[in-house]
Amino acid sequence: MFDDTYKTIAAPSEGLYKEKGSKFLAFAYPVRTIEEVKGHLEQLRKDYFDARHHCYAYILGARKDAFRANDDGEPSGTGGRPIHGQLLSADLTDTLIVVVRYFGGILLGASGLANAYKTAARDAIDHATVIEKTIDTRYRLGFAYETMNDVMRILKEYDLKPEKQDFNLDCSLEVAIRQSQSVRFYDAVANLRTVHIEVL
Repeated sequence: MFDDTYKTIAAPSEGLYKEKGSKFLAFAYPVRTIEEVKGHLEQLRKDYFDARHHCYAYILGARKDAFRANDDGEPSGTGGRPIHGQLLSADLTDTLIVVVRYFGGILLGASGLANAYKTAARDAIDHATVIEKTIDTRYRLGFAYETMNDVMRILKEYDLKPEKQDFNLDCSLEVAIRQSQSVRFYDAVANLRTVHIEVL
């Protein structure tokens, strides 16, 4: 059976790391889209306009197929990549971490910088509530009123709550079911001859 779950964070969290007068403030956010990422970055750049750098990394999608790491002016690979590494090691997706740096006057060197960004990001993750979500398939079912009991029996069997239901002349409803059960569910519903089922 393939894995149909992924991990993300439940709510925003913060972390902090200090080294030789430099302060690294880390902010982790649950995000679903690039637009949300941009929104958080813009807000942090306004709130911490006097900071030297706003390095960040994000991973999006249940399959972790969209990601980016940005050094924001730090030496290449010392800011975004260590943050991205922490997202990977915590196995998180749909998550953005931004680390805001206030320079303390003493250079930390490439390995010192990478360690600072990594540690700040890790602290934000440690303060977050990590949750597991399922990868779901959404279906719309259309059926005649007489078939209602049969449809509801199958929903109950799979412990599904109908969404967006409409029971006027004909009935329709939408359900989301985790991928590992979706084929069996589809077959069960398709066996009811009068039900029209479509994948959303």
